[in-house]
Amino acid sequence: MAIIDPNSGAPLTSPDETQTSTGNNTDPADYIVDIDMTNFQQVVLEGSMQTPVLLDCWAPWCEPCKNLMPVLEKLAKEYQGAFVLAKLNIEDHQQIAAQLGIRSVPDVKLIMQGQLYDQFQGALPESQIREWLSQYIQSPDEAPATPEEQAQAALDSGDAATAVSIYRQLVQDNPSHYDYQIALASALLADGQADDARSMLDNLPPEHRDAPNTRGVRARLEFREEAPTSEELVAFEGRDDSEARYKRALRQVADGHYEKGLDGLLDLMKSDRDYGDDAARKTLLRVFDALGADHPLTVTYRRKLFAMLY
Repeated sequence: MAIIDPNSGAPLTSPDETQTSTGNNTDPADYIVDIDMTNFQQVVLEGSMQTPVLLDCWAPWCEPCKNLMPVLEKLAKEYQGAFVLAKLNIEDHQQIAAQLGIRSVPDVKLIMQGQLYDQFQGALPESQIREWLSQYIQSPDEAPATPEEQAQAALDSGDAATAVSIYRQLVQDNPSHYDYQIALASALLADGQADDARSMLDNLPPEHRDAPNTRGVRARLEFREEAPTSEELVAFEGRDDSEARYKRALRQVADGHYEKGLDGLLDLMKSDRDYGDDAARKTLLRVFDALGADHPLTVTYRRKLFAMLY
């Protein structure tokens, strides 16, 4: 549901996907704000594009509102800017209330990226509000402490764009820390920006171009290029020859289904070691490079490879 700008009456267009921000503000005045016609656009509409907004619609005559507001203010301070608490007195600002369709109070709306994502009515207990918030916003206790951890958490959740943004800032702040540039290349690749990732690696100083983490990103780049597309795989349907099995394993590795791909390559080694001039074994070694020496799958499948060979 789009939020309506009470000044123009027009809905704010926004993306479908949510984004959350852990925020850096320490002054409660920055994230507990009284809303009126002069700042609704800036705080609620524009502000929610960067940081989630909890819009608390209340009225002076509403006793449940008086019980709820201190709880929301406590949570806003505890979350330290992970969301903005925007307080709207519907009696003083009836035009905004009408545009939002407020019929009873308290009415609390969660606005992210210019969209209404969820809401609740009534003075819920603090425990229920915390549980409700946790669906959308990471609490400070759960938030990664360092930018690197934040970037990894973003990658783990499938939000490669956020990881790219974090690593770009780290590269800008630490131009001689080349591990950040390699990590940025990895995040760019995860975000589908293969050309930019390759350019980042190619511009590393020579002594860093063959580092283990650099080789890992290059291996992932190569798998993306070598693996058949989903359309091309159709030609191998129903086939169980070595070429078909190898191509399927490549696609699985390129898609991040490493365990399936590694199993496929090991099986191909058992049945047809000569295929592609020992392609299965060589590709296994490249997957180990892509994953890194300490990755659990690398450790497990190196043992399996060693047992098979010796």
